[in-house]
Amino acid sequence: MAKRRILLVVSGGIAAYKTPELVRALVKAGHAVRCVLTQAAQQFVAPLALQAVSSEPVRSALFDLTEESRIGHIELADWAEVALVAPASADFLAKLAHGLADDLPSTVLLATRAPVVVAPAMNVNMWSHPATQANVSTLRGRGVHVIGPDAGELACGWEGLGRMSEPAEIAGQLELLLAPKSLADVRVVVTAGGTREPLDPVRAITNRSSGKMGFALAAEAALRGAECVLIAGVSSQPTPMGVTRVDVASALDMRAAVLREQTNAQIVVMAAAVADFRPSSAASRKIKKEDLAEGERLTLELVANPDILAEISRERGARIVVGFAAESHDVLAAARRKLARKGCDLLVANDISRSDAGFESDANAVLLLTPDGEVEELPLLPKSEVAARIFDRIEKLREGKRAS
Repeated sequence: MAKRRILLVVSGGIAAYKTPELVRALVKAGHAVRCVLTQAAQQFVAPLALQAVSSEPVRSALFDLTEESRIGHIELADWAEVALVAPASADFLAKLAHGLADDLPSTVLLATRAPVVVAPAMNVNMWSHPATQANVSTLRGRGVHVIGPDAGELACGWEGLGRMSEPAEIAGQLELLLAPKSLADVRVVVTAGGTREPLDPVRAITNRSSGKMGFALAAEAALRGAECVLIAGVSSQPTPMGVTRVDVASALDMRAAVLREQTNAQIVVMAAAVADFRPSSAASRKIKKEDLAEGERLTLELVANPDILAEISRERGARIVVGFAAESHDVLAAARRKLARKGCDLLVANDISRSDAGFESDANAVLLLTPDGEVEELPLLPKSEVAARIFDRIEKLREGKRAS
């Protein structure tokens, strides 16, 4: 997403101690952040701490002789591309709902034309009070976006709704909110991770896929506004924000989930490392080593798994289908053969023999192949950037299909 100028308003509440972490996350993502504090907020977080992590002066006074030559509250209101209130106390939500402007933060928010996001934090009874709920409803009706609150143990000793969402979640929700929605109203199915083919109740055949590339693709689809379903095989990756996750284990499970979820999808991205073979039968009990003599061989009979990519490519219609090829040698030649066999709209190939890319790595270097013979080489990039480039190509393919 484009880097934004974010005005962080901190109101009085114990959750204010988390705001330096929030600022750090936003700055790390490339955004410019300026902080404005209420007088009460300064009891919970030091302005100097926020200034250190934002590299910007922190403001709290409405009447400041060093700023008023430029009408400081208007300058801040005009500077902001996004206004985030975190934490948003019950008192501050009431001020926003009723248009009060009796300090710098409330005055700035009344004057700004930027979208406003609030992350409430308060006691569970204060949150559930009809007055607070009415204020939140009023703000939502004006287009204010509300993140949280979360449920859990509160600083006051109560437990329930009222905790401010964690900084990483707030930062992620902002990304979802502000990214261009080029895939709004589009359903995307992404597969990720490896599959596990059982030999017995203990052992299984699997592979080294971490699922990182597929999860990055799902996150990118959600950022672009898509309704994204992630069918995840063997992977320990966290579910991307805004994504619906369906967990599967074997290749047959993966096929069933793909056929079910792709029904109303306009885009299917098959990034999972699906096992080509499975044992013809799995033992119902653990295979014991002591049942074999020393040096005796254990023979496994394997059968081919269904070719999910080829199956959905044959019946894709107007749907865009993207496949992946993990190759260890002659990558381009092998990828061209696979593209011809599978019949998909785009094939993404990567060299798994590289130590700096592919399985388990946070980076990837890939080739993008289309049936008309076009080949685009992407250099070594973070997998999030590779995912963005792949979806750029997918959107062009969709435009071409619609035009034809």
